Amino acid sequence: MKKLLLVGMGLFFAFSAHAQTEEELKSEIGSKKDSIKAIQKRVDGLQAKLDALPGWKVGAFGTIGGSISQFNNWFAQGIPNNSSGNIGFTVNAFANLKEEKFFWRNAANLNLSWVKLDDKDDPNDDDSFRQATDVFNITSLYGRKLSEKFAISTLAEYRTTILSNFNDPGYLDLGVGATWTPIADLVVVIHPLNYNFVFSSEDTIFESSMGAKIVADYTKQIGDISFKSNLSLFQSYESSNLSNWTWTNSFSYTLWKMIGVGFDFGLRNNKQETLNYIVNNAPTPNPDATFDSIDNELQTYWTLGLSYKF
Repeated sequence: MKKLLLVGMGLFFAFSAHAQTEEELKSEIGSKKDSIKAIQKRVDGLQAKLDALPGWKVGAFGTIGGSISQFNNWFAQGIPNNSSGNIGFTVNAFANLKEEKFFWRNAANLNLSWVKLDDKDDPNDDDSFRQATDVFNITSLYGRKLSEKFAISTLAEYRTTILSNFNDPGYLDLGVGATWTPIADLVVVIHPLNYNFVFSSEDTIFESSMGAKIVADYTKQIGDISFKSNLSLFQSYESSNLSNWTWTNSFSYTLWKMIGVGFDFGLRNNKQETLNYIVNNAPTPNPDATFDSIDNELQTYWTLGLSYKF
């Protein structure tokens, strides 16, 4: 009986000591987390002061995604013998100058991807990599400050494709107006005097016009997370058929050193591009299509893959 009592008491004290040790460890972990938060808060404060200093700020981040596959006698699918692959990348770069009385902000976005599908049973199929996503955009914004949040500004923005049909179409916006910077990472451009130059060999569809330009750009880095969102809108004064907008977004999360996970997606609405595709490039072209007869479908793309922070 005494032995059982001693064993029971030993187990009780051992369990109590284990529970006490576990609670102490949890308490210590909690205090360490609070310390990490306090340190991160001080680091963020120092980074905010650094970002507020005058001079040039440059940087870039991007996403790389890809995959390859091969099937042999996989009869459950329509093409049982095939090899396929896709690869794509996105680069977002900026070079911004901030001074006491003026600023000059420059940004570039490039998103390219290729896909291939080689049907081993069809000797006449196209087994090469074909262009899938093709986006190029570059902007330059100069402003003279009226206050810390408002400036008189001028903007030049050019966007096109570069893998095929470079500058066909190409869009160049030149305009003047005002820029509002309510917070350090958000820039809103409102230019009621803007001319949208459109370059294209298809002059019966694409047309340049005067209109209003609105751009909103938000770029933020929080620890290992980089984020950029850009909306570019042109509203034509001549016809809504000549208006267009593009919204692009890029996310990057660093997992190890400079490597992480990236996700990009974009939306676009451009009735001139839609009509040009239906008239000239669709699998069954319709040369009689007009702006009034087509359904202006929303254009979209997305890329998910590894990211690299420059």
